[in-house]
Amino acid sequence: MIYQGKQKIWADYQKEIPDDHWFYVRSCIRQNFFPGAERMFLEICRNVLGKDFYEAANHTTCGGIAYHCDTIPQETVMTIVARQFALMTEAGYENYVASCITSFGNYIEILETWHEFPELETRIRELLWKACRREFKKPKYIAHASDLIYKYRNEIAEKAKFRLVDRQTGEPLKVVEHIGCHYSKMFPSKGVGGAEYPYVLCGMIESWGGSVIDYPERRHCCGYGFRQYHVKANRGYSLSNTHKKFESMEPYHPDMIITNCPGCPYFLDRWQYVIAEMEGKTYGRNGYGIPVFTYEEVAGLVLGYDPWDLGLQLHQVAVEPLLDKIGIEYSPEDKYKGLNKKDILRPELPGVLKCC
Repeated sequence: MIYQGKQKIWADYQKEIPDDHWFYVRSCIRQNFFPGAERMFLEICRNVLGKDFYEAANHTTCGGIAYHCDTIPQETVMTIVARQFALMTEAGYENYVASCITSFGNYIEILETWHEFPELETRIRELLWKACRREFKKPKYIAHASDLIYKYRNEIAEKAKFRLVDRQTGEPLKVVEHIGCHYSKMFPSKGVGGAEYPYVLCGMIESWGGSVIDYPERRHCCGYGFRQYHVKANRGYSLSNTHKKFESMEPYHPDMIITNCPGCPYFLDRWQYVIAEMEGKTYGRNGYGIPVFTYEEVAGLVLGYDPWDLGLQLHQVAVEPLLDKIGIEYSPEDKYKGLNKKDILRPELPGVLKCC
């Protein structure tokens, strides 16, 4: 009976994810933080797996950061999102996939609000028509981009050139998975595994040969928190949350961290430098930090793409020790070369956190 009950609970948090034909919307901040991630997502979906993914050049930010920072009202965000739905409708798609966790949460919140308050949806349709003479159909299905890589994880594993395994020992790498708060904490039924047992990243890690670390602060926020960071006086709250997570995971000696949110990899990566400068402490081996990756970057690595084409040189924490551990070849000389192998500026290295 207990087993059957657990099976029922787990079944409630499974998602039937369509296999193909998606309207893809990018993230405003991911393109700046980790610009190779979204390009790799489309590369894998379109060219490696042969799927139909369409994106419109004239789509805009969803307004999520401004909304969560209390600088614009919800009706404004709804009208922005309604325009994005109109672009999807005009392109002939009904499956909508978002690169950004916050956008994903916004879309779900808006659709749920319209369901409860249909008169508000009517008003937004009127505002959209007045603003740009557009109409829309609501998406038949909304997914986060990590849902798609999760769905395709076994296909990727079949084509993989590398696995998340120590090439010297044959042991699985120890991987921390960090789920963005807006993925399933807002509406648990919309995420694979819900809020307590999200499996979207665990499934990738296990399919690609790694071992998932369970640690006390596994579900703790990375610390971004919008107003915690965007209000400069509040940034200590952001840093303290990240510090709490690293202190909690440190005894388990993780090899890497994989995330599915725009802000999480940025702060988990950059705050390691800040903690090192403030406290003289690092969390990786031999003075290095723990490298932090997006799920697209990890998918690209196992498929054999050049780490620098993935944009891994933009990470604060050095990725080279992990690449060596897996056995992924790379050219140190090409790390800071741009298009056509042109040399670009090399960053100044930190004083405490060891880098390559």
